[in-house]
Amino acid sequence: MAEHEHVRVAVIGSGFGGLGAAVRLRREGITDFVVLERADSVGGTWRDNSYPGCACDVPSHLYSFSFAPNPDWPRTFSGQEHIRAYLEHVTDTFGLRPHIRFDSEVKMMRWDGENLRWEIETARGTLTADVVVSATGPLSEPRIPEIPGLASFPGKVFHSARWDHDYDLRGKRVAMVGTGASAIQIVPAIQPRVGRLTLFQRTPAWVMPRVDRAIGGAERRLHRALPFTTQVRRGVLWGIRELQVQAFTKHPDELGLVERLAKRNMARAVKDPALRAKLTPDYRIGCKRILLSSAYYPALARPNVDVVASGLSEVRGSTVVAADGTEAEVDAIIFGTGFHVTDMPIAERVVGAEGRTLAESWKDGMRALRGASAAGFPNFMTIIGPNTGLGNSSMILMIESQLNYLADYMRQLDVLGVPPGPQGTGGGRTALDARPAAVEDWNDRVQERMKRTVWNTGGCTSWYLDPSGRNTTIWPGTTTEFRRATRRVDLAEYELLRRPGTPAARTAGEKSEAVA
Repeated sequence: MAEHEHVRVAVIGSGFGGLGAAVRLRREGITDFVVLERADSVGGTWRDNSYPGCACDVPSHLYSFSFAPNPDWPRTFSGQEHIRAYLEHVTDTFGLRPHIRFDSEVKMMRWDGENLRWEIETARGTLTADVVVSATGPLSEPRIPEIPGLASFPGKVFHSARWDHDYDLRGKRVAMVGTGASAIQIVPAIQPRVGRLTLFQRTPAWVMPRVDRAIGGAERRLHRALPFTTQVRRGVLWGIRELQVQAFTKHPDELGLVERLAKRNMARAVKDPALRAKLTPDYRIGCKRILLSSAYYPALARPNVDVVASGLSEVRGSTVVAADGTEAEVDAIIFGTGFHVTDMPIAERVVGAEGRTLAESWKDGMRALRGASAAGFPNFMTIIGPNTGLGNSSMILMIESQLNYLADYMRQLDVLGVPPGPQGTGGGRTALDARPAAVEDWNDRVQERMKRTVWNTGGCTSWYLDPSGRNTTIWPGTTTEFRRATRRVDLAEYELLRRPGTPAARTAGEKSEAVA
C-alpha cells in the first residue's frame, strides 16, 4: 500500500457486505476505491467459520445477491464451502480483486475535519479516503466468556469461528459450550467421532426440522437455461418470509402453533422425558432465533452425549464445572458462544469529528440513521448497522437495501460538491453528517415498534439485546419496508460540511436534474 494513498471510498471487509458495496460502487461508475481485508482471502464470516457441519439456515437461492444469481447451488441449504466459493465467484465475475488489499486490518481511523476526509491506519500502511464504508459485520469477532480457571486448562480450547482443523477429536472427551446456531450444527457433526460429548446448555433453543435436499442436475439445467425460473424461486422464498413477519413483530401469540410443531419435532427424536424437559424452552418461540436441524436432537439422544442444563462456570484442571455443580473430565473445550454484536470491536477504532470513538458514542446503545449513519461521523456508513438484522429471512436482502442507500449517498455528494479527481485531487470538499435529531427520531421510531415484537416480549435473553436490555440489532418490520426507507437519502436528515474554498452547491433545479 502506497504511503499516503488517497481514494474516494475505502470499504472495510470482504464478506457479503463489503463485496456487495464494491460491486455497487463499480456499477455507479466509481472505480477509485479499495477494499481493506484483514485476512488473506475474501469471504468474511463464511471464510472464518469452517467448523464441521457449517451451513446456512436460509435457502441458497435467497441467500445470494439478486444481481448475481447462482443457478448451480448444490443444495437447498448450502454448506459453508459452497457459499465461500460463491463469494470468490462474485469477486472474479465483477473484477474486484484489483481493488482488494489483503492482510490490511484497520488499526485506527480518524476524521480529518479540516480536509473532510478519513485518515486510515492499516497493518500495511496508511491511506486517506473521502468516504468509508464499514462492512465488518456483526458476526466477525468471537466472544469467549471469562471462565475462572480457563487459562490453566491443560487441553485444547477454541471457538467455533476459529476451528482448529489440526486437532483430532476422535475418541476425545469434548465439552461443547453453547446451544446457538453454530452449536446445533457442530454437535451432530462431531458426535459420531468423539468419545464423549458434554453439552453445556445455558438456555435451550427452539429447533425446527431442516428440510434440506440435493438440487438435482435437471433443476440446475433449468435454472441455467431459463434464468427467470431462478427469480421465481427466489421470489417465492422471499414472499413466504415476508408473510411471516407480522407474527414476529405484531402478533407473537400466533406463534403458539409453531411451538407445538417444534415440540413434536423434539418428541420424535428424544424419547427420554427427562432429556425432553431439559431441551424444552420456557420462552416464546422466535424470541431467540429459531434454529433449523434434523440431526441435532437425534445426536443428543445418543449414549455418548450428556446434556447439562446449566452454563459453564468454572474450570479446575481438566474438570469443567457447570453453574449447577455438574462436573465432567474433558480433553477439549469448544465455545459456540457467539460474537461481539452490540459492542462491535471496529467501533473502538473509529474516531469521529468530536474526537470520540464510535464505541464511546454508542456507550448507551448502538444507533444509526436508517441503520447506516451515526451522528458525528461524517461520510462514514455501516453495512449491517444497528437494527438491520433479521430473525426470519435473508440478510442479503437488507444488505442490498443499504447498497441502494450508499449509491444515492455517493450521488448526493457528487451533486453537492466537486467530484474528485485522480488520487483525490479536487475531492473531499463536502461531507454529510447525520443530524443527531434525525438519528434520535429514527431510533425512537424503531424502538417504539420494537416494544410489541417477540424479541422484546418473548421472555428470553438473547444476543439481540445490549447490556441495558435494548434491542439494537433486529429490524422490526419487513424487508420491503426497509427497502422503502433506504431508497433515497433525505438531505434534511444530514448536515452538509464544506471545506473552505469549495464552490457553492448547484441550484435546486440543477441538483434535481443531476440526481435524475
